[in-house]
Amino acid sequence: MGISRDSRHKRSATGAKRATFRKNRKFELGRQPANTKIGAKRIHSVRARGGNLKFRALRVDTGNFSWGSEGVSRKTRIVSVAFHPSNNELIRTNTLTKAAVVQIDATPFRQWYETHYGTAIGKKRGVKQELQNAPETRSKHVERKLAARQKDAVVEPAIETQFGAGRLYAVISSRPGQSGRCDGYILEGEELAFYLRRIQAKK
Repeated sequence: MGISRDSRHKRSATGAKRATFRKNRKFELGRQPANTKIGAKRIHSVRARGGNLKFRALRVDTGNFSWGSEGVSRKTRIVSVAFHPSNNELIRTNTLTKAAVVQIDATPFRQWYETHYGTAIGKKRGVKQELQNAPETRSKHVERKLAARQKDAVVEPAIETQFGAGRLYAVISSRPGQSGRCDGYILEGEELAFYLRRIQAKK
Protein backbone atom coordinates (compact mmCIF):
# COMPACT_ATOMS: atom_id res chain seq x y z
CA MET A 1 0.00 0.00 0.00
CA GLY A 2 2.79 2.48 0.81
CA ILE A 3 2.93 5.35 3.27
CA SER A 4 -0.46 6.96 3.91
CA ARG A 5 -1.07 10.42 5.35
CA ASP A 6 -4.84 10.09 5.79
CA SER A 7 -6.57 10.72 9.12
CA ARG A 8 -9.63 8.53 8.50
CA HIS A 9 -8.02 5.56 10.23
CA LYS A 10 -7.68 7.52 13.47
CA ARG A 11 -10.25 7.38 16.24
CA SER A 12 -12.37 10.44 17.03
CA ALA A 13 -11.73 12.70 20.03
CA THR A 14 -14.11 10.62 22.17
CA GLY A 15 -12.33 7.38 21.24
CA ALA A 16 -15.01 6.09 18.87
CA LYS A 17 -13.94 4.22 15.73
CA ARG A 18 -14.81 6.04 12.53
CA ALA A 19 -16.77 4.28 9.81
CA THR A 20 -14.79 3.23 6.72
CA PHE A 21 -16.67 4.90 3.87
CA ARG A 22 -13.96 4.87 1.17
CA LYS A 23 -10.63 3.31 0.25
CA ASN A 24 -7.23 4.98 -0.01
CA ARG A 25 -6.78 7.98 -2.27
CA LYS A 26 -3.79 9.14 -4.28
CA PHE A 27 -3.80 12.57 -2.58
CA GLU A 28 -3.34 10.87 0.82
CA LEU A 29 -0.10 9.26 -0.33
CA GLY A 30 3.11 9.90 1.62
CA ARG A 31 6.60 9.45 0.18
CA GLN A 32 9.80 8.06 1.65
CA PRO A 33 11.68 10.49 3.95
CA ALA A 34 14.56 12.42 2.37
CA ASN A 35 17.04 11.59 5.19
CA THR A 36 19.22 14.53 4.12
CA LYS A 37 22.88 13.98 5.03
CA ILE A 38 25.90 16.30 5.22
CA GLY A 39 27.88 16.15 1.98
CA ALA A 40 28.45 17.65 -1.46
CA LYS A 41 25.19 19.20 -2.71
CA ARG A 42 22.82 16.68 -4.30
CA ILE A 43 19.21 17.80 -4.87
CA HIS A 44 16.48 15.94 -6.78
CA SER A 45 13.28 17.55 -8.03
CA VAL A 46 10.02 15.71 -7.35
CA ARG A 47 6.79 16.40 -9.21
CA ALA A 48 4.04 17.08 -6.69
CA ARG A 49 0.28 17.52 -6.97
CA GLY A 50 -0.83 20.16 -9.45
CA GLY A 51 2.47 19.99 -11.35
CA ASN A 52 4.29 21.77 -8.52
CA LEU A 53 7.87 20.84 -7.72
CA LYS A 54 9.48 19.88 -4.44
CA PHE A 55 13.24 19.86 -4.13
CA ARG A 56 14.47 16.82 -2.27
CA ALA A 57 17.89 17.56 -0.75
CA LEU A 58 19.76 14.26 -0.39
CA ARG A 59 23.12 15.86 0.45
CA VAL A 60 23.74 19.42 1.69
CA ASP A 61 26.85 20.93 3.27
CA THR A 62 26.08 24.67 3.41
CA GLY A 63 23.19 26.87 4.47
CA ASN A 64 22.14 30.47 5.00
CA PHE A 65 22.06 31.18 8.75
CA SER A 66 20.99 34.39 10.48
CA TRP A 67 22.34 35.98 13.65
CA GLY A 68 19.14 37.49 15.04
CA SER A 69 20.48 39.92 17.63
CA GLU A 70 22.93 41.44 15.11
CA GLY A 71 20.52 41.33 12.16
CA VAL A 72 22.96 39.67 9.79
CA SER A 73 22.87 36.50 7.67
CA ARG A 74 25.76 34.60 6.14
CA LYS A 75 26.17 31.46 4.07
CA THR A 76 28.27 29.02 6.07
CA ARG A 77 29.34 25.39 6.28
CA ILE A 78 27.37 22.85 8.33
CA VAL A 79 29.76 20.76 10.43
CA SER A 80 27.59 18.23 12.30
CA VAL A 81 24.26 17.54 14.00
CA ALA A 82 24.55 18.20 17.75
CA PHE A 83 21.00 17.49 18.95
CA HIS A 84 17.65 16.38 17.58
CA PRO A 85 14.40 16.77 19.54
CA SER A 86 12.71 13.70 18.03
CA ASN A 87 15.29 10.94 17.61
CA ASN A 88 18.83 10.23 18.81
CA GLU A 89 19.44 8.10 15.72
CA LEU A 90 19.32 11.28 13.60
CA ILE A 91 22.23 12.69 15.64
CA ARG A 92 24.37 9.61 15.08
CA THR A 93 23.70 9.55 11.34
CA ASN A 94 24.03 13.36 10.93
CA THR A 95 20.57 13.63 9.35
CA LEU A 96 19.40 17.18 8.61
CA THR A 97 15.74 17.97 9.23
CA LYS A 98 13.76 20.98 10.43
CA ALA A 99 14.37 21.72 14.17
CA ALA A 100 17.71 19.86 14.22
CA VAL A 101 20.41 21.65 16.24
CA VAL A 102 23.60 21.77 14.16
CA GLN A 103 27.10 23.11 14.57
CA ILE A 104 28.11 25.60 11.86
CA ASP A 105 31.40 27.24 10.94
CA ALA A 106 31.73 30.57 12.79
CA THR A 107 34.27 32.12 10.38
CA PRO A 108 31.87 34.22 8.19
CA PHE A 109 30.19 35.71 11.29
CA ARG A 110 33.52 36.37 13.02
CA GLN A 111 34.82 38.17 9.91
CA TRP A 112 31.67 40.30 9.74
CA TYR A 113 31.85 41.14 13.47
CA GLU A 114 35.51 42.20 13.30
CA THR A 115 34.83 44.35 10.21
CA HIS A 116 31.66 45.91 11.61
CA TYR A 117 32.86 46.64 15.17
CA GLY A 118 36.62 46.82 14.62
CA THR A 119 37.34 44.41 17.51
CA ALA A 120 38.17 40.72 17.66
CA ILE A 121 35.73 38.20 19.10
CA GLY A 122 36.30 34.86 20.78
CA LYS A 123 40.00 35.45 21.45
CA LYS A 124 41.97 35.81 24.66
CA ARG A 125 42.30 39.23 26.28
CA GLY A 126 45.97 39.70 25.37
CA VAL A 127 45.38 38.81 21.74
CA LYS A 128 42.42 41.19 21.58
CA GLN A 129 44.60 44.04 22.82
CA GLU A 130 47.32 43.23 20.28
CA LEU A 131 44.77 43.33 17.46
CA GLN A 132 43.42 46.64 18.65
CA ASN A 133 46.91 48.13 18.92
CA ALA A 134 47.99 46.81 15.51
CA PRO A 135 48.67 49.72 13.11
CA GLU A 136 45.85 50.14 10.58
CA THR A 137 45.24 52.80 7.99
CA ARG A 138 41.81 54.09 9.03
CA SER A 139 40.42 57.55 8.53
CA LYS A 140 39.25 59.59 11.51
CA HIS A 141 35.68 59.26 10.26
CA VAL A 142 35.89 55.43 10.25
CA GLU A 143 37.50 55.43 13.71
CA ARG A 144 34.68 57.58 15.12
CA LYS A 145 32.08 55.32 13.52
CA LEU A 146 33.69 52.15 14.94
CA ALA A 147 34.04 53.75 18.39
CA ALA A 148 30.30 54.55 18.37
CA ARG A 149 29.45 50.98 17.34
CA GLN A 150 31.69 49.42 19.99
CA LYS A 151 29.44 50.81 22.72
CA ASP A 152 26.74 48.37 21.54
CA ALA A 153 29.13 45.49 20.80
CA VAL A 154 27.90 43.17 23.56
CA VAL A 155 27.95 39.42 22.91
CA GLU A 156 26.74 36.94 25.52
CA PRO A 157 29.54 34.81 27.05
CA ALA A 158 28.13 31.50 25.75
CA ILE A 159 28.33 32.72 22.14
CA GLU A 160 31.78 34.25 22.63
CA THR A 161 33.02 30.87 23.89
CA GLN A 162 31.63 29.25 20.74
CA PHE A 163 33.43 31.82 18.58
CA GLY A 164 36.65 30.84 20.37
CA ALA A 165 36.08 27.22 19.35
CA GLY A 166 35.17 28.25 15.79
CA ARG A 167 31.75 26.54 15.92
CA LEU A 168 28.29 28.01 16.56
CA TYR A 169 25.10 26.19 17.54
CA ALA A 170 22.20 26.86 15.17
CA VAL A 171 18.72 25.47 14.49
CA ILE A 172 17.51 24.51 11.01
CA SER A 173 14.24 26.33 10.27
CA SER A 174 13.75 25.27 6.63
CA ARG A 175 12.68 21.81 5.42
CA PRO A 176 15.59 20.32 3.43
CA GLY A 177 13.48 17.44 2.10
CA GLN A 178 10.84 19.85 0.71
CA SER A 179 12.64 23.04 -0.29
CA GLY A 180 16.14 21.69 -0.96
CA ARG A 181 17.64 24.32 1.35
CA CYS A 182 19.14 24.05 4.81
CA ASP A 183 18.65 27.50 6.36
CA GLY A 184 18.28 28.49 9.98
CA TYR A 185 19.31 30.79 12.80
CA ILE A 186 22.01 30.95 15.49
CA LEU A 187 20.89 29.98 18.98
CA GLU A 188 20.96 32.75 21.60
CA GLY A 189 19.71 33.55 25.09
CA GLU A 190 17.38 31.17 26.90
CA GLU A 191 16.94 28.96 23.84
CA LEU A 192 20.71 28.41 23.64
CA ALA A 193 20.89 27.69 27.40
CA PHE A 194 18.07 25.14 27.05
CA TYR A 195 19.73 23.25 24.19
CA LEU A 196 23.16 23.36 25.87
CA ARG A 197 21.60 21.64 28.91
CA ARG A 198 20.03 19.00 26.65
CA ILE A 199 23.30 18.39 24.78
CA GLN A 200 25.21 18.00 28.07
CA ALA A 201 22.55 15.59 29.35
CA LYS A 202 22.98 13.44 26.22
CA LYS A 203 26.73 13.22 26.83
